[in-house]
Amino acid sequence: MDRTGTILRPGAVRPVAAAHRVGEDERMQGRHVLEAALACQALLGPAAGQDWTRPIPEMDWTVADAVGHIAGGTLWYASDLAGGAQRLETMELRVRPGTANTDLVRTVGVVATILARVIDASPASARGWHPMGQADPSGFAAMACDELLVHTDDAARGLGVPFTPPHGLVRATLARLFPWAPTTDPWPALLWCNGRVALPDLPRQTR
Repeated sequence: MDRTGTILRPGAVRPVAAAHRVGEDERMQGRHVLEAALACQALLGPAAGQDWTRPIPEMDWTVADAVGHIAGGTLWYASDLAGGAQRLETMELRVRPGTANTDLVRTVGVVATILARVIDASPASARGWHPMGQADPSGFAAMACDELLVHTDDAARGLGVPFTPPHGLVRATLARLFPWAPTTDPWPALLWCNGRVALPDLPRQTR
C-alpha cells in the first residue's frame, strides 16, 4: 500500500493474475496477524520513550500517526470481515489523538487479537467488504500483515531505527497479495509493492 493506505498496482512488472487462483495458494490465518503485531510491538515498545511527534521522512505523518493508522486499520479489517459483503458505515473507528505511546503499542496488540479471532472464526467462504473488492479471511489476514509490517517500517524510519520483519511472514504476505512481485529478496520486494523503495532496474511504484 502507498502512504495513504492504497494498494498500488503493478507498474513495470507484468501481473500474472490471469492464472487461476494466483495468490490464493498461501492461506493466511489469524496467527500471521499476531506474528506481525508482535514484530511491530517488539520494535515500538523499546522506543516508547522517544518523541513520536517527529515526522517520518518523505511522508506527511508523524510516528504516532503511523502507529495510530496501524491500529485503526486493523480494527476496520475486523469489522469489515465480520460485517460481510456490504459496507458498514455506522461507526468511526480511530485512535484518539494524543494517546500515550505505550498505550498505542498496547492498542496494536489488542486490535490484532480481535482481528485474528474474527479471521479464525470465519469460514473460508466468508467475504468482507473492502474498497478494492471483497476479500476472504485469508485476504484480510494478508492485508493486515501488509499494513502492520509496512507501517511499522514507516515508524522505524521516523525513529531512526532498523526494522527487520520475520522472513517467512513477509514471504507469505507477498505471495498472497502481490503474486506479480519481482523475484528478489521478499522484504525489499514488499516495500517496493507498497511504493516505499526502488529496486534495481525497477523504479519506485507510484499510483
